[in-house]
Amino acid sequence: MKFIDPSRDPWHLVVGEDGPMPHPDPAPNRLLTLEQWHAVREHWPADVPAGVVVPNDVDIETIEQCLPRLALVVLQFPKWVDGRAYSQARILRRRFRFAGEVRATGDVVVDMLPLLQRTGFDAVALRGDQKIESAQRALQFFPSHYQGDVVHHEPHFAKA
Repeated sequence: MKFIDPSRDPWHLVVGEDGPMPHPDPAPNRLLTLEQWHAVREHWPADVPAGVVVPNDVDIETIEQCLPRLALVVLQFPKWVDGRAYSQARILRRRFRFAGEVRATGDVVVDMLPLLQRTGFDAVALRGDQKIESAQRALQFFPSHYQGDVVHHEPHFAKA
């Protein structure tokens, strides 16, 4: 799991004085809102990596055709008790075979780390009051799981 330091993140949200710019110019490591991406995707150069922020109330299938052109998909947790982004990540990894980075942002707390990893997230921006050291420990609590997940598809009993 990669832990994102917002001050050192190479991906930058494209915003102006009044919020997101409607038609950002293509440049590497641009992080676009879903609306921005839909506005520019037809003329965005294929060789310029792009990232998109997908709210957790959006059907993830709306970006399926765009996935080969995206290097990063950011999924949002507006509240830690709202788990819809887990399902979005699982669909990205298992159904669509997305190989780019899937990042969790928002109200992300340490207790969520094992499930984030099991559902397909490989990067996380922790909530400001959470410690990376605690998050790394949380990933070590369970050395294996009975059920399969996006990393290990088979259930534990089928491995023997």
